[in-house]
Amino acid sequence: MKVYCKQPFQAEQFDGSSKMVDKYELIDTGIILGTHSSPELYLTGSGKVDIGDWIATGIKGEHWAIEDDVFKKMYAELPVIPKYVSDWIEKCKNGGTSIGDMLCSERRPEKMRDWMSLAPGTYNFDQRRYSKCQELVARAWLDGYQVEEDK
Repeated sequence: MKVYCKQPFQAEQFDGSSKMVDKYELIDTGIILGTHSSPELYLTGSGKVDIGDWIATGIKGEHWAIEDDVFKKMYAELPVIPKYVSDWIEKCKNGGTSIGDMLCSERRPEKMRDWMSLAPGTYNFDQRRYSKCQELVARAWLDGYQVEEDK
């Protein structure tokens, strides 16, 4: 047996709004069966969707429902990194640099070194922050990332 990694996908938590019902073309079986006391919404091909469940969208635009507790146990958001970090990752990937060399302190741009190693608002080295940022950048390299919005 082989084990595979799932590719990133988008997911949105269902809030019960008409907007989301329309967006995902949910079917209200209560209306169809004439027993509409409280809506029972279904996502075509996926099953019942309750408020708080997640609706995932795959690369081909397909949708499937995931219960909230299952979603929280199985999935994590892509890391959020500053633009200059994403620029460095892309430069290294496109230039054939290994992940180890990309993380090498001597090779990284100064702004990225400071972001990874200095406690916010100080010039003091922060080992915990450094370790956390190294892991974050490695995850971004391997899994993909989101670019932090400008403040």
